Amino acid sequence: MAFWFLLLLGLATYLMVQRSVASITRTPVWLLWLVLMTPALILSGWTLMYGVKQPPPPTLIIWPSVICLLLYWLLFQWGRQTPTQTEARLQAKESSATRPPAEPAPVRPIEPAEETQLRNCFPWATYYVQNIEYRPQAVVCRGQLRTAPSQAYQQIKANIESQFGDRFLLIFQEGFNGKPFFVLVPNSQAVKEVNTPHKQEKLTRPGLAILLLAATLVTTTLVGAKIAGVNPTTLESNPSVLLKGLPYALGLMTILGIHELGHYLTARFYKIRSTLPYFIPMPFFLGTFGAFIQMRSPIPNRKALFDVSIAGPIAGFVATLPLLIWGLAHSELVPMTEKTGLLNPDALNPKYSILLALLAKLTLGSELTSKLAIDLHPVAVAGFLGLIVTALNLMPVGQLDGGHIVHAMFGQRVAMTIGQISRLLLLLLSLIQDEFLFWAIILLFIPLIDEPALNDVTELDNGRDILGLLAMVLLIVIVLPLPQAIANLLQI
Repeated sequence: MAFWFLLLLGLATYLMVQRSVASITRTPVWLLWLVLMTPALILSGWTLMYGVKQPPPPTLIIWPSVICLLLYWLLFQWGRQTPTQTEARLQAKESSATRPPAEPAPVRPIEPAEETQLRNCFPWATYYVQNIEYRPQAVVCRGQLRTAPSQAYQQIKANIESQFGDRFLLIFQEGFNGKPFFVLVPNSQAVKEVNTPHKQEKLTRPGLAILLLAATLVTTTLVGAKIAGVNPTTLESNPSVLLKGLPYALGLMTILGIHELGHYLTARFYKIRSTLPYFIPMPFFLGTFGAFIQMRSPIPNRKALFDVSIAGPIAGFVATLPLLIWGLAHSELVPMTEKTGLLNPDALNPKYSILLALLAKLTLGSELTSKLAIDLHPVAVAGFLGLIVTALNLMPVGQLDGGHIVHAMFGQRVAMTIGQISRLLLLLLSLIQDEFLFWAIILLFIPLIDEPALNDVTELDNGRDILGLLAMVLLIVIVLPLPQAIANLLQI
């Protein structure tokens, strides 16, 4: 079992390194992979020598992890390519993958005679343009920023609109070298409106949303009935027992729905075009694969990106807490067994999560001891899944809510580094708790690069930075197991 786990971990780590950093560093992928796998190889060697009954000392886990992460960062920086080299490499890769060699080069977004107009949009005292690069579907303007980022973006945006109308979207982004640059991309929405002025894109489809909502209610009720202990053979003779699945179904759908409504209403506040929340029904496992909304227009700035992203997890967590507390209060305590685990609602060990352990102790009091697990009430199962959904969405990787949050707080370049480190830490955590391996594999297939906001340079205020850090603290207290010292103090 340990061999197959190590093999799967090795393959996942290699794919992660190859997909995320191979294009921006000259350091060999195999060397970066070997550095990342060293802690796992050391732990595997300890297990091979001493067996699973003798746990490794904490220093054997902590120090190799710290040293290898530092070495990985140094090797990555040592071989890191300049922005020009990276962009050229990516362009060459895109060209060879998407266009046959015989095709002519696409037409530039602006004509040569319009370049003077474009340069006049950048006042010397605001942003001194040094170089204009023409790409197939973009114009990149690089130079020196000479005023506050928000002021520069607003002034140049107004100048571009006065010269070119709504022909372009203006993106203000930070480069790999830390210098901000402007990008003009064709406004596809304006083109659609010109070509089809009598038609308007339907974003909200209430009929589809209601149909998916009803289907998800059915599938989650079926799963909820199973969680409540209903025997499937009794459904034919007594269909009313299916109602026992409603507490789980309504609890879970309330959490998911409020989470997505948080995103939707905040997007509407910032006048970002988005779809209604859509549920995804699934006739097995949890009864649903979650819910989602789609943004159909660019996000104006990092402030809007932060607010839209954090609104969902906060709203979902606020809905989760009372349901979970009520469900825990109506749950039963059972003896610890070998089947006790994080994903066993019939015998859940609350110590696998700091927050869950604290809530369980607060709710159950002295009845909860170190030798007892919790047989979760269906509503508690829904609340516990709400915690998992909140934690998964807060993972600071790519296009997850947490990825958007760290992007808004620190910028796109730093957010990519944070996302990579988060993947590695979760892989290391999966060595201690096998249940996290599935999460780590999911994060592996989520791209690290997040789409930039139109003004992706202006930073957040201190209040939003503090709120973002609190969101990361919430992620940690959900994901990390309860330390033994605190468990002894709480007597659980």
